[in-house]
Amino acid sequence: MPYTADFVLPAGTLSGTPQPVLRTGDGLLLRPWRAADAPAVYAAFQDPVMHQWHIRAADSEEEVGGWIEEWGKSWAEERSAQWAVVDAGTDELLGRVALRGILLGEGVAEVAYWTTRAARGRGVAPRATTALTRWSFDEIGFHRLELMHATANEASCRVAVKAGFTLEGTKRSAALHQDGWHDMHLHARVHGD
Repeated sequence: MPYTADFVLPAGTLSGTPQPVLRTGDGLLLRPWRAADAPAVYAAFQDPVMHQWHIRAADSEEEVGGWIEEWGKSWAEERSAQWAVVDAGTDELLGRVALRGILLGEGVAEVAYWTTRAARGRGVAPRATTALTRWSFDEIGFHRLELMHATANEASCRVAVKAGFTLEGTKRSAALHQDGWHDMHLHARVHGD
């Protein structure tokens, strides 16, 4: 059965090239994850704030090493694209930014991010999200990027707004966290916004 519209992005759009290094232009670097990042990611996931807003916990550096392997495979499979956000001068891990739930044919993906405790309040998440968004639209050709966060996570809402994502609505009881079901804000940017 034929489709009534062309695919926005063909298969191989991401996996046809190595995952790039992206620069924010103001001291941050978004680079592919390395096995050597496991201790820093493990340390980041010991922070109670991470437990409050994320459904995943890290029990060991070995477990995190498995995540990093999976993040690398997800690029090749075009399911998601994950970057370490680091200080461009020191390579200190400051956070993560990602495209999840990639639907190339529809030109849609979901943006996700987190930052280390030491990076919070320094504008790391909005700067990294802005760089990823610019690349996604201008270099790759995505049509729409979505971003969701718990409505109670005011810091994440500020990141979304600073990165130019418009609040489109609230998804009621949409995510299960350790303390129960959370309503989620849905933000989005469309190419050309």
